[in-house]
Amino acid sequence: MLTQRSRYALRSMIFLATMPAGGPPIPMNRIAAEANVPRKFLELILADLRDAGLLHSQRGKMGGYVLSRPAHLISLGEVIRVIEGPLALVPCVSRTAYRPCKDCKSEADCAIRHAMARVRDETARILDGTSLADATAEEMAAA
Repeated sequence: MLTQRSRYALRSMIFLATMPAGGPPIPMNRIAAEANVPRKFLELILADLRDAGLLHSQRGKMGGYVLSRPAHLISLGEVIRVIEGPLALVPCVSRTAYRPCKDCKSEADCAIRHAMARVRDETARILDGTSLADATAEEMAAA
């Protein structure tokens, strides 16, 4: 299940994706208000996203945050991986944090592993194939 932290990150990034490209940085207070995210959580989330290269920040009176790339080049999968880590539900199918399961007798014959690999692949296909621009378009269409 997606954590509240990931939902906050996605809402914040989707809000930033609605801002004009090349526009001024958006202050944290405005992001918090528009994305409905508590400021104390948002500060840590935005720092993680900035450190991962998804956001640029500017300090000072006119400071704030902007996307580091166009919205169509940032996927929901990227955002979730920054906040949550690997998408895989079990470590033996993770592409970035593989670990064998301690109680598994044979990975090659494990039905759970095979099913979770399919889940990981489909989840990654959908999340990596959905950009912030796609998400903002869907949000606008729903409104």
